Amino acid sequence: GLKRPGGRTARVRAAVQTAVTDLVGEQPWRELTIPVIAQRSGVHQATIYRRWGTISGLLNDVVAEQLARVAPVPDTGSLRGDLERYAAEAAGHVAGPLGTLVLRTAMSDLEGGPRTGDESAVARTRRFGPMLERAAARGEHPPTVADLEDLLLAPLYFHALFSVPLRPEDTIRLVDRLLDPHQPTADRQCDRC
Repeated sequence: GLKRPGGRTARVRAAVQTAVTDLVGEQPWRELTIPVIAQRSGVHQATIYRRWGTISGLLNDVVAEQLARVAPVPDTGSLRGDLERYAAEAAGHVAGPLGTLVLRTAMSDLEGGPRTGDESAVARTRRFGPMLERAAARGEHPPTVADLEDLLLAPLYFHALFSVPLRPEDTIRLVDRLLDPHQPTADRQCDRC
């Protein structure tokens, strides 16, 4: 048949993403497999394996896509404003149903052994790069994408997975730490003492 650039690929991705997000709420995470996703989405297993390789790769892609949809990178006019709004929105969503998907993805990564993560790292750079470039153009001193991951995203996920999820208002301290890593935490929490 004729190839429609982007058309079929976009439809396949959307069908698989929808199937995964629906299934996460319906069944135990161990039953979330590529054959089950293939059946629900109507996309052939071979296509899923060819495009994503593993359940881990697929779930990481779905998490990144969902997070991009529910917590888009804002443009408030200041780096602090962008980071605070993003962190608050992401915290709210990771504490909800998206957190289940993040947990399932983390478990899948552990079961699958070491993975390169190159694709998701590139996606995050593409996602946060423009925000950091805008900040640099305004004369601000933006962190690297790696620092943003280590000091903002990692604690959000850690709290959602292993502790009490952070409330949106709790994320301001993560932004403080990211933007001023040399400031002692005690000073920030009690600047009137």
